[in-house]
Amino acid sequence: MAKVPSSVVAASGLVGGYGVARWTRKRQLGGVVLAAAGVAAAQQWRERAGGAAAGVLSAAYVAAFAGSHPLAKKVGAWPAVFGVAGAVALASWAVADRRG
Repeated sequence: MAKVPSSVVAASGLVGGYGVARWTRKRQLGGVVLAAAGVAAAQQWRERAGGAAAGVLSAAYVAAFAGSHPLAKKVGAWPAVFGVAGAVALASWAVADRRG
């Protein structure tokens, strides 16, 4: 079975985490989705690009989550989430997925 690219996993975690939190009104549940996808993406990053790259991409994932909050005040919630998810997906593809 083919693996889902880590860029898709990471972007889906950011979008899905926000969506779950918003639609269920349970922020903790959204956090579970965000964390689960982050762990899955980090495992793929480590396998494909090594520990250092996985650390940098994991930091970018967390920074994207944190950065989406102030960005949402300027552009709106969904555009902010899609923007940071796209940035993380692009970084993930460039560092880890492009090789495979």
